[in-house]
Amino acid sequence: MVLTPRHTPPVGPSHTPGPTPPSAAEANEAIRALVDARAGQDWSSVESAAYEVLLIKWAAATRGVAGDIIEAA
Repeated sequence: MVLTPRHTPPVGPSHTPGPTPPSAAEANEAIRALVDARAGQDWSSVESAAYEVLLIKWAAATRGVAGDIIEAA
């Protein structure tokens, strides 16, 4: 059985990097803004999903992981 990586890193000068992932500070600010905006109110399923996505982005940024981030919202 041969194992291959999910993503093969590009080789050569023709590769242009994708968008820069958000920093942990940016993700943290987005989380705070969402939480502050909904303080004391019930959250819709869309808002809950957006919160989860922001947490995933924050976690990836704090670990320096720029790989696949699954957008749930």
